[in-house]
Amino acid sequence: MRDSAPTGRLRVGVIGTGMVAQVMHLHFLRELRDCYVVEALCDLSGDTARKCAEEYGVPVVHTDWKALLDEDLDAVLVLTSGSHAAIAVEAARRGRHVFVEKPMSFSVDEGRSMVSAAKEAGVMLMVGYPKRYDPAFDRFREEAARMQHPKFMRVTTFESPFQPYIAHYPLLRGEPPRTEVLKELQRDTRAALEAAIGTTEDLYVRTYHMVLLDTLVHEINTVRGVLGEPDSLDYVDIRPDSLTVMLSFGAVPVAIHWLDLPGMARYLMEFALYADERRATLSFPSPFLRNVPTTLTVEGGDGGGARSWRTEEVTSYQSAFRRELEIFHNAIRGGTPPMTDGVDGLRDIALCQAIITSAREQRPVDAPTAL
Repeated sequence: MRDSAPTGRLRVGVIGTGMVAQVMHLHFLRELRDCYVVEALCDLSGDTARKCAEEYGVPVVHTDWKALLDEDLDAVLVLTSGSHAAIAVEAARRGRHVFVEKPMSFSVDEGRSMVSAAKEAGVMLMVGYPKRYDPAFDRFREEAARMQHPKFMRVTTFESPFQPYIAHYPLLRGEPPRTEVLKELQRDTRAALEAAIGTTEDLYVRTYHMVLLDTLVHEINTVRGVLGEPDSLDYVDIRPDSLTVMLSFGAVPVAIHWLDLPGMARYLMEFALYADERRATLSFPSPFLRNVPTTLTVEGGDGGGARSWRTEEVTSYQSAFRRELEIFHNAIRGGTPPMTDGVDGLRDIALCQAIITSAREQRPVDAPTAL
């Protein structure tokens, strides 16, 4: 690996300057100026990339990610939509540390290529799962560890329109890529998704892409962060506007429910763990809001008596998006892999594929995160 920047900061290139880049990553990279210097931006929309470069003081703009990798960089942040496999593999081969937004890939095979490339090159591969780096998640895990015999976990996500959550940000927009370029990307994406799940049926392809990989991969990763790896995937129900998944983690059953509610901008994501003597509920705000705290509610009582109590805790106002960028920097500097490294992200993709298999074949799947 080349030496990092003379000031001790990591020289990074950012690939993808869309909504998540502007709302979160570019904003926090600028805040973390002691850790990072952004040397180059890349987007298919060169106009958008140039506007972002002007706003954030970035000297170089590209529309081809391979050209960005020619720059003198320590690391790249891959913030594009879709699979990140091709970019991540090539970046690793060129000796760059890699941070990718979720989902890391469209399939386990793609993800394995990313993990292998990073290992062979001796670079860090991290998948962006901000909920795992939220200080309130750490507290939730502490409460879970205090429960002697957890009986059940319920995960509920009410999806809602996201536009009201981003309307207050001064997003920079430029001319979109050419229509033929977008159509080619859509065709390639569809083909990769169909190959990953072994079917062309629209309900399964759309659910895999827009629900599992785009949304529920967060919930899956968070549950795994608390309970470890599931022993079995027991049941799946897929409908046009809802998805239910039942998993077993040893003696603890877990129900994951996702529901699209487009008529109300009231996003909700909850993780609730129940035991005889204690209940703990972790409630996440919209992921598009900076520095809005996640809340932890803990309930307890005296067995056999009327006394009970309830506390609601705000653990921190620190942004989980900012914290994961700090973790990425520290992982590169210290050499310790982050919690959400490539192998961890790969297990989520395996479970997403298993969910579609279970639904299509109407059967349970043992060890659905096994690689």
